[in-house]
Amino acid sequence: NQHRDDFTVISGLEHAGMSSSFGHQASASFLTGVPGAGRPGFRNAISLDQFAAEHLGSLTRFPSLALSGEGSGGLSWTRTGALIPADNSPTKVFAQLFLQGRTNEVREQMRRLEDGRSILDDVREQAKSMRTGLGGEDRDKLDEYFTSVRELEQRMVNDESWAKKPKPKVDVEPPKDIANPADLIGRTRLLFDLAHLALQTDSTRFISIMLAGSTAAPPIEGVSLGHHDLSHHGKDPSKLEQLKIVEIETMKTVRDLLTKLQQSKEDSASLLDRTTVFLGSNLGDGSSHSTKNLPVLLAGGGFQHGRHLPFDPQNPPPLCNLYVSMLQRLGIETDQFGTSTGPLTGLSMT
Repeated sequence: NQHRDDFTVISGLEHAGMSSSFGHQASASFLTGVPGAGRPGFRNAISLDQFAAEHLGSLTRFPSLALSGEGSGGLSWTRTGALIPADNSPTKVFAQLFLQGRTNEVREQMRRLEDGRSILDDVREQAKSMRTGLGGEDRDKLDEYFTSVRELEQRMVNDESWAKKPKPKVDVEPPKDIANPADLIGRTRLLFDLAHLALQTDSTRFISIMLAGSTAAPPIEGVSLGHHDLSHHGKDPSKLEQLKIVEIETMKTVRDLLTKLQQSKEDSASLLDRTTVFLGSNLGDGSSHSTKNLPVLLAGGGFQHGRHLPFDPQNPPPLCNLYVSMLQRLGIETDQFGTSTGPLTGLSMT
């Protein structure tokens, strides 16, 4: 009830062209919308967070953060369809965000940037000399390579300017990584707290988080089975009851994140008013691996909330339509992302 007017539940959406045959692999397309994840020859595209970061990421020290509650697999992909390794150590990410390096470490960082730039210049000149003798398809691949090089160069220029500026100071204890991979709630809470600090200090404006999953039982009272087993419940009542307990505890961490964002003020608004929080899954039903009727919660960001926005799962709009609305709310002028057909109808701004 605390945040009932701060979020909208959206049902009936799906990614166009997805198949339940590759349900788990569909996570690769969750923020990209590219059909065919898991099939031979699948090639991904840029994810929502990276698309936004291309437009606004230079305004902050870190254009984006890709985080994970388990391994290095995440949700963020480059324009050329390469997975961006996710950071799964809150301790290390906190240090990158807030702990100032020693003078010699800063100098070493500057030297690496200078060396990297000279290497890129050499490689770029060699690549240009090859282009003349290539066929059309190979030239396209080379152009993609040029684009990646230019993006890397821009990030290096941005890194260099920020390396000379002191990092923000925060009056909190650095987080300690949780060793137990089954502690889904503890790991999620650490990542959400870190995300709040990063946004509060304007260290970045785009964060993707792959929430933890585990085959072992999480340390939650009343839960004796692993989260993966519970999500593949086969409608077993006892498993559904335990899954409900896990999901309630997970939603409590979401509640606490929204509370912290709401209590953080920027000028006359709260950080929640200025931050769009999107929570969802690549599966509408983990037990059947269905990729239809995906669960979606949208909070904050200046949208009108406090309601359920239902769509017909038999005639669903693409989830990418929501992504277009989110991008437009950021001031990015686009009517297209992934498989979208335009912004999501029925979603209003305050």
